Amino acid sequence: MTQAVATTGAGGVVEAPHGGDHHGHTNTGVSHAKLAIWLFLSSEALFFGAFISTYFLYRGRDGELDNPGPRPREVFDIAFTSVTSFVLLMSSLTMVLALAAIQRGDHRRLRIWLLATALFGLVFIGGQVFEFTEFYREGLQLKTNLFGTTFFTLTGLHGAHVTMGIVWLLILWGRSMQGRLSQEQSEAVEIAGLYWHFVDVVWIVIFTAIYLVPQH
Repeated sequence: MTQAVATTGAGGVVEAPHGGDHHGHTNTGVSHAKLAIWLFLSSEALFFGAFISTYFLYRGRDGELDNPGPRPREVFDIAFTSVTSFVLLMSSLTMVLALAAIQRGDHRRLRIWLLATALFGLVFIGGQVFEFTEFYREGLQLKTNLFGTTFFTLTGLHGAHVTMGIVWLLILWGRSMQGRLSQEQSEAVEIAGLYWHFVDVVWIVIFTAIYLVPQH
């Protein structure tokens, strides 16, 4: 390994290795990768905030515009969606367990919890696909009315984010299976966990806004 030589104020020298932390740190002590994910999640929060605000702006307007198609109370199965939502929220716990596992060097449990988190996410996506299919059969489509447009756009975008998270988790699982995810690289799991917790929190807001807040 090559060494870099730096002079001190007293004229002495110290040797500084060029290796070390590949991620690098900002002046705040936070790594560049972690700062990047926080900036990305901040922009995503604004993105979802805009869509949720739009949903509230147009909710309940179908009656005013005399638009056809089923209304929320005619298609929602809140009990079913509550179950799939609970499964998604439980995946945050398994994500925490995955991070704890790699931080203590337990790669077997890391793989178990990463796979469990991904599977919970797949259950949620499967429930969403089933729900969308049932709505379609009952006559609710993206272009049916304002409710259909805003509902499918908002929940579909969130579903796409969950799907990206699942792919991310499976990549980490694959790296671990190949022995390319060491304990020193635990930040990679931590960053994926931050993204995963974000999509869970966003779903709590979406679920409350769409399913629980009464429509007028």
